[in-house]
Amino acid sequence: MKIMICGSMTFAKEMVEAQKKLEALGHDAEVPCDTEEHVNDPNFIDDLEKDKKHCIENQIMEKCFKKIEENDAIVVLNYPKNGIKGYIGTASLMEIGIARHFGKKIFLLNPPPHHSEVRWAHEVSILQPIILNGDLSEVK
Repeated sequence: MKIMICGSMTFAKEMVEAQKKLEALGHDAEVPCDTEEHVNDPNFIDDLEKDKKHCIENQIMEKCFKKIEENDAIVVLNYPKNGIKGYIGTASLMEIGIARHFGKKIFLLNPPPHHSEVRWAHEVSILQPIILNGDLSEVK
C-alpha cells in the first residue's frame, strides 16, 4: 500500500522511523517533504514566523495535500503532545479531511482523546479512522 505519514512536525524523527517500519512491512511510505529540515532543527517548528514563511514559499501544505491524493492511505502519528493523549494538530486535522475527501484510508497510530477533552475529537470520530493502537503492522 502507498502511505503518506502525517502528524505534528514535532514528531519528525518519529515520522522517519515510521517510514522505515512501514517500508520493512512492504509498504511504500512517504513523509512530508520538509521532514528532514525538522529532524535537523527540532526547534524549527517553534519559530512560527520562520515556519510560516517556509511553508508559503515552498507550498508545503499544497505538496502534502497532493501526496495524500497520490497515496492509498494516511497514517497519522498522534502521540501525546501539549498534555493531550492522541494529539492531532490543526494541519493534521486538515490532512485527515483531505484524505476523507479523496476516499483514502485513514489510520491513527493511537486512539484520539474523548470529545469531552477536545472538541475536534468529535469530528475525527465521525470520519471513522482505523485505530492502530500503536502497532504499525496493523496497517492493511
